[in-house]
Amino acid sequence: MTAPASPVERRIVLLSLGPQDYVAIELDGEDEEADRTLLRSDDLAEWVASVEASDAPRWIIRTAAETYATLLAEGVRVRRSHDLVLCHAILRDTAAVASPLPGSAAWERRESTASAPSLFDAFEQESGEDTVAAALEQYRAQRRVIAAAPDGRLTLLCAAESAGGLIAEEMRVAGLPWDERVHDAILTETLGTRPIAGGLPSRMVALGDQVREQLGDATLHLDSQQKLLRALHRVGVDVESTSRWELAEHDHPAIEPLLAYKKLSRLLSANGWAWLAEWVHDGRFRPVYIPGGVVTGRWASAGGGALQLPRSLRPAVRADPGWTLVVADVAQLEPRMLAAMAADEAMAQAARGRDLYAGVVASGAVASREEAKYAVLGAMYGATTGDSGRLVPRLRKVYPRAMALVDAAARTGEDGGIVSTWLGRSSPRPSVEWMRLQSDATGADADPAVVALARRRARDWGRFTRNFVVQGTAAEWSLIWLAEIRHRLQQLPEVFGEAPASGPFARVPHLAFFLHDEVILHVPLEHAETAAEAVREAAATATTRLFGSFPIDVPLDLRIAESAEK
Repeated sequence: MTAPASPVERRIVLLSLGPQDYVAIELDGEDEEADRTLLRSDDLAEWVASVEASDAPRWIIRTAAETYATLLAEGVRVRRSHDLVLCHAILRDTAAVASPLPGSAAWERRESTASAPSLFDAFEQESGEDTVAAALEQYRAQRRVIAAAPDGRLTLLCAAESAGGLIAEEMRVAGLPWDERVHDAILTETLGTRPIAGGLPSRMVALGDQVREQLGDATLHLDSQQKLLRALHRVGVDVESTSRWELAEHDHPAIEPLLAYKKLSRLLSANGWAWLAEWVHDGRFRPVYIPGGVVTGRWASAGGGALQLPRSLRPAVRADPGWTLVVADVAQLEPRMLAAMAADEAMAQAARGRDLYAGVVASGAVASREEAKYAVLGAMYGATTGDSGRLVPRLRKVYPRAMALVDAAARTGEDGGIVSTWLGRSSPRPSVEWMRLQSDATGADADPAVVALARRRARDWGRFTRNFVVQGTAAEWSLIWLAEIRHRLQQLPEVFGEAPASGPFARVPHLAFFLHDEVILHVPLEHAETAAEAVREAAATATTRLFGSFPIDVPLDLRIAESAEK
């Protein structure tokens, strides 16, 4: 990722004033207008490309989902941005400064709520000058909040979040290489013969018949939970739901085929032939990513289920001829982030190498890798029962700093307070109902049932804040990793052999997929080793950007392969 903004950096506010009109406003060092260029939509791409080629300024945009998508459609890429919508959400809620950014419905993400007006909805009846004034004031207000922070963490977070907005749009345009024939073959092998419209695949039909036979109901509709529960109760399977966990606890001949049927049904519904027809075109899967779509800063997806692709379909992710994939993921990212945040040298020692859980066993905290996994996950998610609850106290003795950090975050949440990630993204406050319940439980004559409920809800919120600081910091590391990878790939030259379906990325190595702690690059064969090294260097830089010289290992499982199959 490029360095955070400096006073001498060229900055241009780029705004749409309507379907056909744009304005570009260059700012001086005091955030005042220094120059203005009015553009028609037909001239926008050429003008931006020219300025980008000469100076690569930081483009101040409402959001990449609008402005950058328009530019990418014309084949124009930019290096840097300040995304006003994404940064608004961070700076509005941060507890890193005494006076966060005032909230404004005009600057909320459009997909976050159907009722929140966009900037252009809010100023629909006003002049273009009013729209410009509102955008400039928002940017200046954001800059004031960032400047008020005690260090550069908010600056880095906003830069990384804005880069993430650009990357999300680039990955949508480039797409993930997808072999439809391989996908079809996997579905046929797993589900059976493809059904005629309205029917089910042959293997699901056979399993359904087995279930109906064992339940003694030849007409039972297996996808109706109410009817299925009644049928199960009739044969003595006393369950309250049809979840696989509850069903698996019962011994009845109908259970095994029913669980198999439900598994196949999930695949058919989520990633079956209908999904393939809707989301894969011209050899590319193009999901809609939502950077910062989860409250912790993790990404979400608005379509295509990009963040929930089953492992069984990974063989369908295949590089184009003459190209290859670089696939990399991080082992146990969240506990590594916890060790570094807490400056827990003992836990950092356990993380030295590829398997943190093996390091926890070597420390003597637990006896087996399985116990180590239960204990570490229990510590981050606030487990109090079962194996995790039993093992977590052992971690407090061996890794006191790490455990103190998450325990403190939990106590803050239980008290209704706010916690923050390493770079300053802050958790939401509990709801009004939650606060009212806690207040009702404090009275001397409070109903014991209300007190018990309030304590339970407080513990639940404490588990949320406990995990928030860890998951959110891991999301920040991943954002910087992504941005650093992108920056390095931009330095590589174009190649002769094209991947035409990738649009403006047809001749250059590019990011094609991102899932929390995993990336997939689509790369010309001649750049494969260089791109792989870029991924490694980016991971090391992301770690240093966050934690300086603290000795925490964040190793990658990286491979260069034709397919994403593991």
